[in-house]
Amino acid sequence: MKHANQLDASSNTAVPRYEQGDASSDDKTVPQYEKGDANLTSHESRGEGVVVEETTKRGLKARHAQMIALGGTIGTGLFVGSGATLAKGGPLFILLGYSILAMCVLGVVTAIVEVAAYLPVSGGTMSYYGHRNVSNSLGFAMGWLYFYSLGILVPYEITAAGIVIDYWNSPVNIAVWITIFIVVIIGLNILPVRYYGETEFWFASLKVFMMIGLLLLSFIIFWGGGPNQDGILGFHYWKDPGATDVYLKTGDLGRFIAFIKVVVMSAFPFTFAPELLVVTGGEMKSPRRNLPKAAKRYFFRLVFFYIGCVLAIGIICPHDDSNLTDGGVGAASSAFVLGIDLVGIKGLGSVINAVVVTSAWSSGNSFLYMSSRSLYSLAVAGNAPKIFTKCTKGGVPYMAVAAASLFAPLAYLNCASTGAIVFNWFVNLTNTSGFISWICCSIVYLRFRKATKVQGLDPESIPYHSKFQPVGAYIAIVAFTTLTLINGFDVFFPENWNASSFLTAYVGIPIFLCIYFGHRIWTRNEAWVIPSEEVDLHTGIDTVLANEHPEAPVDTWQKKMRGMLT
Repeated sequence: MKHANQLDASSNTAVPRYEQGDASSDDKTVPQYEKGDANLTSHESRGEGVVVEETTKRGLKARHAQMIALGGTIGTGLFVGSGATLAKGGPLFILLGYSILAMCVLGVVTAIVEVAAYLPVSGGTMSYYGHRNVSNSLGFAMGWLYFYSLGILVPYEITAAGIVIDYWNSPVNIAVWITIFIVVIIGLNILPVRYYGETEFWFASLKVFMMIGLLLLSFIIFWGGGPNQDGILGFHYWKDPGATDVYLKTGDLGRFIAFIKVVVMSAFPFTFAPELLVVTGGEMKSPRRNLPKAAKRYFFRLVFFYIGCVLAIGIICPHDDSNLTDGGVGAASSAFVLGIDLVGIKGLGSVINAVVVTSAWSSGNSFLYMSSRSLYSLAVAGNAPKIFTKCTKGGVPYMAVAAASLFAPLAYLNCASTGAIVFNWFVNLTNTSGFISWICCSIVYLRFRKATKVQGLDPESIPYHSKFQPVGAYIAIVAFTTLTLINGFDVFFPENWNASSFLTAYVGIPIFLCIYFGHRIWTRNEAWVIPSEEVDLHTGIDTVLANEHPEAPVDTWQKKMRGMLT
């Protein structure tokens, strides 16, 4: 493995670094150049008259990254879908389910941030780090997993936004709304990343403020502050109809099955949120300082909003309310709206539905961003055609954005009933993708950690460490492997067997394995795993350090304000 020939970081000269090329390129190296915010790529030696291609720019701040990761994944799954999870198992099980998932996700977040914060290169998705720390085949499989899974989630969120609008009995055909959302989402992703970051920051903030408002209102209802309340509500609904429910069977067995089902269902709102932090790190200013900061704040806010949300709906809404599953579209089936209506507070349905629409749009926006950056990262690593590395002067990988945008028209399948069935098959391809991704992320971290020890890397050179590691990564591997295998466990009950449900629950596993082993066969002369002593921990590090800027000193009160806004 060749190490970078680095120039003085303090000079104003572009710094070359060498990236491993395509597996079939006979170990040729590709020189990369970075200068200032921008990273420049040239596939020939630099000289007068050589055209240098633009790559992504560092236009995101820490506040952008953490809000994109948090707000970008707060969508219909949390505002509306949590009601179906509540109905399946009751308030205690949904609280336990979300808490268990949050702890497992903590193991993933702390692991991948340690890897990404050490070497936050442009185009640095988890597939890139898999390619660099584990094997080319794992990076290849992870990259294409992210590309198609996140790409399919774009039309899913676009469709959700269009359907939710029907809450107001809109006379406009859903195809019109789908077209509008597609144009806006693609248009925003073509703009320089700083505009995407700022727009997503404020729309994500809107969702966060709405969540804070709903939590405060739930607190008031808890103490009996609703117009129709005669006393303290407290945990009344935990007693009647009860804290738990049964599923498929009766008695304790039925409660156990319900609990397992709720844990599986609880994973959806968390899916791909940790990876989004890493993706934004590649386009963040001073990422070695700001990425760990964003990760810490992100996780605590995630726990506050996600755990707080399910605790609140379990308090204000009975889990046996039929509207949770049969209430219609949008806010009509939201546990928050149902609980608020029960105490006589009217008129909030439209407000919440408006936020649900923006939530779906915002999530689709984030998924297109992640899908395009995944393809860009694949191309940078030599695992996708070079054309997808092309960027605008503003640092937008426009060819990758164009390719990822091709998934968006799948949303039109929902305009016909038969098409909706086909579309659901596409969406269910992503059901296990989140679990598989988190397993792979944990493996990448463990290989990175071992390489740092074998090569004697100074621990002080790694800007982020977690006391949860490496135990957290091992727990994540076991937990998410188990969840992958039981994702569709309920179809194995004779009375619940359905071939279509079985396939859609598990088809993601063979697809990933086919991609991985297909590449493995194609590159059969490569090692299954890069030996720890050969993992490249140095290429590009001087350039990353040169792009770090110290934080300006601030007063105590300014630091507190900055902590909330940056």
